[in-house]
Amino acid sequence: MKRTLLLSFGLALGFYGSAAAQAAATAPAALISNFRAQHGEGKVTLDPALNRIAQAQASAMADQDQLDHGTLAPFNARVASAGAGRAAENIAYGYASFEKTLGQWIASPEHRKNLLLHGASRVGVARAESTKTHRTYWAMEIAGGYERRHATAARRSAPDRATPAARQSSACRIKLLGLCL
Repeated sequence: MKRTLLLSFGLALGFYGSAAAQAAATAPAALISNFRAQHGEGKVTLDPALNRIAQAQASAMADQDQLDHGTLAPFNARVASAGAGRAAENIAYGYASFEKTLGQWIASPEHRKNLLLHGASRVGVARAESTKTHRTYWAMEIAGGYERRHATAARRSAPDRATPAARQSSACRIKLLGLCL
């Protein structure tokens, strides 16, 4: 009986621990989504690719103890692999909690604009601590336009189904003596 009770208690703690860890991991997306909803924008969900990009940036800033969008590589080069149609990045240092960092971004017009990126649907957030100064560095990648980008790519790769005559006639501006000009 005692053993069963201890096992049940241990399983409950394990479940609670994993649920708490999952909630902590999704908390930044929920906080950002709540802010976006207050301003008429859609919610964002955590994206593993954007999380990796954010973690690489936060870690590079912490390693060099330098707050700079280009610390690791130019933003466009870093975010291209995510496949988004548009993206933005916020970085910060100083606060240990995401809530305070988010407040700092909301208070800054340029960072606020990034948080409210129209059509954004995914986000990645990461933090890293400098071993030299123990400063906490944050990086947030927010992106959207996935659907439009994939639709455009599909149209580009779709075969041209028009008949040769239809393609030729649509390309002709003037037809003179059987020549298409």
